[in-house]
Amino acid sequence: MSGCPDIRPLSYILLVENMVESKRVGTKELRTHPRLGTYEVFIPGPLPPDLIMDDHLLHLISEASDALARLDGVTQVLPNPDLFVAMYMKKEALLSSQIEGTQASLMGVLEFEADMTPRENVNDIREVLNYLKAMSHGMEKLEFSDFSLPLINEIYNFLISGTRGASKHPGTLRDVQNWIGTAGSPIQQASYVPPPPDLVQPLMEDLQQFFMKKDLIPPLIKTALIHAQFESIHPYEDGNGRMGRLLTTFFLYHRRVLSQPLLYMSYYLKKNQREYYELLNDVRFEGLWENWIQFFLTGVIEVSKDSINTAKQIIGLQSELTNKLAIHRIGGVHAVRLVHLAFEYPILSTAQVTDALQVSRQTATLLIKKFEEAGILVEISGKQKHRRYQFIDYLRIIQSGMQE
Repeated sequence: MSGCPDIRPLSYILLVENMVESKRVGTKELRTHPRLGTYEVFIPGPLPPDLIMDDHLLHLISEASDALARLDGVTQVLPNPDLFVAMYMKKEALLSSQIEGTQASLMGVLEFEADMTPRENVNDIREVLNYLKAMSHGMEKLEFSDFSLPLINEIYNFLISGTRGASKHPGTLRDVQNWIGTAGSPIQQASYVPPPPDLVQPLMEDLQQFFMKKDLIPPLIKTALIHAQFESIHPYEDGNGRMGRLLTTFFLYHRRVLSQPLLYMSYYLKKNQREYYELLNDVRFEGLWENWIQFFLTGVIEVSKDSINTAKQIIGLQSELTNKLAIHRIGGVHAVRLVHLAFEYPILSTAQVTDALQVSRQTATLLIKKFEEAGILVEISGKQKHRRYQFIDYLRIIQSGMQE
């Protein structure tokens, strides 16, 4: 939680510089601000650091790369991988936002999208939807644009606009000193104080160059370095955690490590949130890069296996639905199209089915009733009019692990 980011830097007095010189550890400096007093900031060193690649780390790189390859392979056999990707993007957006304290749930987001009145804070839901917009916009731009600081700022604008961080200069790097600590606590008690505002621009330009540089660093190692460096720079007034996690997706997608952008780390990082924060601080103050990379690669392996398992469950569900349709004698092209529609929109209305299938309301109502009797759809609104139906088995698969 950042404290008091609204205080403008009136004048900074450099008291101590270059306290530590190392390619593995950044530097600490004392700064004085007329209103904040004297405090210590951290300035990360340049990437890449000198790494010790022992046999264990090399094995993890190989195992993580193999897990990603298997994930890429299994998604290729899904009948509609785009729907799988779209739902997983929602899952990532939720978990990444939950790490920062957002209370939205998958059901809340789906209810909002289905024009239902959500039981949760609409502002929290908007943060999740903004995350999805930022992710989609970034991946679309990276199809034909280089990764650049203006593009990062543009993506950040999508992430923050219209949310609780909207007053904190969306689309621009911070020009105030921020810090991480208990809400309301002074900067002197912070667990981490990022670089001062005057150094944010050059540090981000260096990160951009590292992102785009053609080198021999394994992509997964480079992704871990980029994420840690971004979080250490903390270049924005709000949303740095979400933006930093987006960068992992953008880098691997840009480098074509996966044909679909399916490595979403927030599931793993949320489950290991305390260790996540501790390891980032260990990188900053102790130079323990290998520990962070080991943690990150372990997460890649775990998340890849989880995604593979989810994809296999979805394939199994599709086969199960075929059997259910046969057992309940629900045939015809409209039934098949309704199955596809339910995977795309797990909360449906009769009007939506009518429009999508281009059938009469009576036909849509009858088909939905047959799907209810077969246990495929469940009515969730409790109303006689404007009813909504949930594809319960699919949502159960996608929601797995989200409440941990």
